[in-house]
Amino acid sequence: MITNLARFALLPAIIIFSHNSVSAEEPIVPALGEPIQPIPVDTSLDPDKVALGSLLFNDTRLSNDNSLSCASCHKLESGGDDDLATGISLGGNSHVVNTPTVFNARYNFRQQWDGAAASLDDQVDHVLHNHMEADSNWNELLTKLNSDATLVNEFKHIYKDGINKTNYLDALTEFQKSLVTPNSRFDQYLLGNYEAITDEEKKGYLRFKELGCISCHQGINIGGNLFQKFGIFYDYLGERGDIINADYGRINVTNRETDMYVFKVPTLRNIEVTAPYLHDGKAETLEEVIAIMGKTQIGKNINEDDVALLEKFLKTLTGEYRGKSLSTGSDSSANVMLLQETEQTDNRHEPIKIDKEKS
Repeated sequence: MITNLARFALLPAIIIFSHNSVSAEEPIVPALGEPIQPIPVDTSLDPDKVALGSLLFNDTRLSNDNSLSCASCHKLESGGDDDLATGISLGGNSHVVNTPTVFNARYNFRQQWDGAAASLDDQVDHVLHNHMEADSNWNELLTKLNSDATLVNEFKHIYKDGINKTNYLDALTEFQKSLVTPNSRFDQYLLGNYEAITDEEKKGYLRFKELGCISCHQGINIGGNLFQKFGIFYDYLGERGDIINADYGRINVTNRETDMYVFKVPTLRNIEVTAPYLHDGKAETLEEVIAIMGKTQIGKNINEDDVALLEKFLKTLTGEYRGKSLSTGSDSSANVMLLQETEQTDNRHEPIKIDKEKS
């Protein structure tokens, strides 16, 4: 099994601002003993490129018919996906796979369910040429963009040679690198604020490890860093039926028989707000996908108590985008209890910040 423990030592130092016990100047490094690591905040991003990339992310000229942009399928006000079983396609049609979240995609070792895209740049190129997505090409896209005098000036402010493929990809991927969701309650827990999650949620994390879920879902992105066969112990696809080409997984990329039904392990970050689940979007709730994964990947019929505990843990993985929590359960009893606990102590942890200059 692939592990990430070796790379954890390279994480930048993390600064936690606390009222009493931790100095703002004192670096706190996450413990290396945990297989999950908190999201680091990259302070090295170029703000001008991020702003330009944001424009491109929302520009419908990406698609052949000028109807779809990146933002059409990746809604940043919710989970970074589109809330659909299978994504939208040109002409108002449906895609053949569920749309992965764009949040924290920079921490995936490959992009797309089948890992066809080796990088964020490569992913943009795939989308541009895919007949179900943009159905375009670089010549067509760049011609349209270069006819926009305002956009040309925006590019020349940053890139001397203006709008071209290299600069387009550089700006758009710089923006995508900014799409991170740090400071989840579980990240705060990993960083030493042990009151950030409840006892029930801690039990859920323990069961997550004991049941073996951690073998595929670990690292910074709690997934996204390895391939795995879907259906090791139980033939989900065979029982579901109506198998289409997308169900065969990575074999569509490699043509290797061993890659039949192999997919990139998805991130579990923000899973609370990225339903429906699985590559086919057939699992509508967390309870349902937990039960399916138990049967297919670890060969267990997970009991109701454990399903409930696992769900509680998974909801602690919801982070913040631009300082605002993506959680749909901000008024849940767990959060109310944590707030009450926090108000009873002066040793309260403020939002987490990573400063590379102090690492």
